[in-house]
Amino acid sequence: MHVKDIMKEEVVHVDKDQNIQDALKLMKKHKISRLPVVNINTDHHRELVGIVTEKDIALRLGSSKYGNLPPSHFHVSTVMKQDPVVIESTQNIGIAAETMIKNKIDGMPVINNCEIVGMLTKTDFLEICKGKPFNSTNIDDRMETDLVTVSPSDRLVHARRCLIDKEVGRLPVVEEDILEGIITAKDVANAMISFKKIVPDKYKNARIRNLLVGDVMTQNVKTIDGGSTLEQAATVMLENRISGIPVELDGKLKGIITKTDLINFVVELEEVS
Repeated sequence: MHVKDIMKEEVVHVDKDQNIQDALKLMKKHKISRLPVVNINTDHHRELVGIVTEKDIALRLGSSKYGNLPPSHFHVSTVMKQDPVVIESTQNIGIAAETMIKNKIDGMPVINNCEIVGMLTKTDFLEICKGKPFNSTNIDDRMETDLVTVSPSDRLVHARRCLIDKEVGRLPVVEEDILEGIITAKDVANAMISFKKIVPDKYKNARIRNLLVGDVMTQNVKTIDGGSTLEQAATVMLENRISGIPVELDGKLKGIITKTDLINFVVELEEVS
């Protein structure tokens, strides 16, 4: 199977000179979490110059360097990653999955003769996580158990720091081993933008320190039992548009299964060397 068989052909992009609020609006409208960034070159053609994600925006908005600037002052070019990883449409899906894992990315533009022809994300791989061996492999065998967690009373800036240092996209929110919620890079980005809109500049640095995880986290989180299969996990992720599911046993958090765990399994199945 090749990249062209599972990629999305519709490509939503953003211009490098638009502000990050425009980028977030596009992501929300199209229910995506990353955008290729383009620039009109001297030949009046769109050229790929970067990629921007919700996580990039969240991390930049929470930094001390840019803490006092309103979101409308941020151009996409100040937040995007330059020279994005790309993949050819004719490449094997195992190679594509391995490329994502090695580069620690959740999606990449698909090119054909230097032209963007689609987007490939981890979500696209979930569509093929059906049948054997996905329906005969338990989550317990593939989930991550060495978890980074935060508590509802932790400061939001601490959660943001954890997302950066541990290079993860979500953190379970736990109190005495009981799952209380989950906080993602998207939650942090939205909270930072809302905060910057309503708080006067002179109070921002002081008040941002008082934002708590419990004020921002998503509650009533979808969970799954470790005895469920990888196929069932993929189905839950697709139906709920989520990238990871906490795994519980007797009401206590035992691990988390993510798109990355499923894609690692794809790489093994494709016997990528």
